[in-house]
Amino acid sequence: MRDDGTLDDQYAPEGTTGRSDDIPSSDRTGASRDPRQGRILGRLFPRTRSDQGANPTTATDGAGGRPARTRVAVATGLVCCLGAAAGVTQFGGGLTDSAGRTVGLAERAERAAAEPASRGLERAAVAAPPSPRPSATATSTPDPDVAPTPTKKPTATKKPKPRVTPKPRPKPVLVDAAPVAGLDETQMDNAKAIVRSAKKMGVPRQAMVIAVATAMQESTLLNYASGVLPESQDYPHQAIGWDHDSVGLFQQRPSSGWGTVEQLMDPEFATQAFLSVLLQVPGWQDMPLTLAAQIVQVSAFPDAYAQWEWAATEVVDAIYPRRN
Repeated sequence: MRDDGTLDDQYAPEGTTGRSDDIPSSDRTGASRDPRQGRILGRLFPRTRSDQGANPTTATDGAGGRPARTRVAVATGLVCCLGAAAGVTQFGGGLTDSAGRTVGLAERAERAAAEPASRGLERAAVAAPPSPRPSATATSTPDPDVAPTPTKKPTATKKPKPRVTPKPRPKPVLVDAAPVAGLDETQMDNAKAIVRSAKKMGVPRQAMVIAVATAMQESTLLNYASGVLPESQDYPHQAIGWDHDSVGLFQQRPSSGWGTVEQLMDPEFATQAFLSVLLQVPGWQDMPLTLAAQIVQVSAFPDAYAQWEWAATEVVDAIYPRRN
């Protein structure tokens, strides 16, 4: 009990006693500092003029003389409830629809059941992440349905091969060879004269062999003078023949236009005259030796030259050796 004979309200919040009665009870209680709660309290419990001027501790409401302190306590409880509801509306969500109407929990549950779910019970298969690009060293199985992309192979720079300069082959040289193939010194010297003259002309080796074989058949490689032409005996000779005006190693006749007696008695000139006619024979290199010689000499014994081919080859090789 207070000094003024008023009983303390058992519902009053602690710490209100001892405060001045001039301060409104709503401020003393500290129940709510929210202006919205003050407006709600004013609507529920409007204050009369008697209330505005009376002592809050002794004033009564207009309904039945209920003490103002009791009214404040009830109002404070309502404000707390309203604040809790407002908190639910603000933070819980779902008690008020889009039109501002209050929706019950049962109705909210029915609406939620009717709306399609944002996530189904069965989750869709998660797409596999893209496979990393194979590295340059990775191997992959080619697709048989896809034509392979042609790849350009790197062109390796070929190093130029050093040119190998072949060693010059030694040219054949004439050799002062000893007699071969049954020849004596005089015959071998006459064979050397034939080969030497042929080499000056630059003819093939086969022409040398044909010339030596022809001289073996015509004069046995001896420089003949003619008994019919006494003039022929004035020149160096190794023998005298009587076959008309035939003279020299190849028994060429001056009357046939081969040359003068003096010219035909010279082994070098006689050889060049023979080879000049041989080289004019078409295909002489592919002919048998005896045929080529016969075309040049027009002998009465055309097959006689063949017997000397082997000996003539040996003589030429001895005088003009082949170089490997």
